[in-house]
Amino acid sequence: MWVDCGISRVHVLLEIRDLRKSFVAPDGSRHEVVHIPEFRLGARSQLALSGESGTGKTTFLHLIAGILAPDSGSILFDGRDVARLSESERDRLRAGAIGYIFQTFNLLQGFTVLENVLLGMAFGPGADRTRALELLGRVGLAERIHHYPRQLSTGQQQRVAVARALANRPKLVLADEPTGNLDHANARAALALIREACTENGAALLLVSHDHEVLGAFETTASLGTLNAAAGQGGVR
Repeated sequence: MWVDCGISRVHVLLEIRDLRKSFVAPDGSRHEVVHIPEFRLGARSQLALSGESGTGKTTFLHLIAGILAPDSGSILFDGRDVARLSESERDRLRAGAIGYIFQTFNLLQGFTVLENVLLGMAFGPGADRTRALELLGRVGLAERIHHYPRQLSTGQQQRVAVARALANRPKLVLADEPTGNLDHANARAALALIREACTENGAALLLVSHDHEVLGAFETTASLGTLNAAAGQGGVR
């Protein structure tokens, strides 16, 4: 199945073929979590995937980001096969070209808002204080740059995560249930911010959610459960 987000008019940024990933269960058997026969995403496009528990959503995003290595298949990202890169090469690719917004934000609690963004930049092209301040101002945190995550509301922590994900001018932003820890009002605001920021920065967006309101805000959606031939076998995220 192809997910065609205007690809006839734009460059194909991400193309996946026969992607497989399995893990060893406690009883020693192997359990296939992800099997995506085919998938592609255009540059600057925005796609929401509906992903209930058991569809392999987090594993799928981790494979695209290079956090996990696949068992087999190809993940062509801007012409490079992520599946064939070494761990260090995947780290460099993720740092420079892929932004990740985690459901739990993954902010470093011992560092300030500004330091969290600068540290994220340090793994890519290098820390750029001007760029970091610009992004934090864009997400409404100009007055909170010296605060620590524990001093912020959940919605404000989400905004830091968005700024950090965009700091290195990625070509692709991955978002795993980015509104899952927010109340209704903050969820709507965060979603709008993520989409607007990706548009302004020329980044494609691949978002996974089980929230029907979030999914309804996108012009293009697909079911990860339908894409993933391994879904529905139980016990996966």
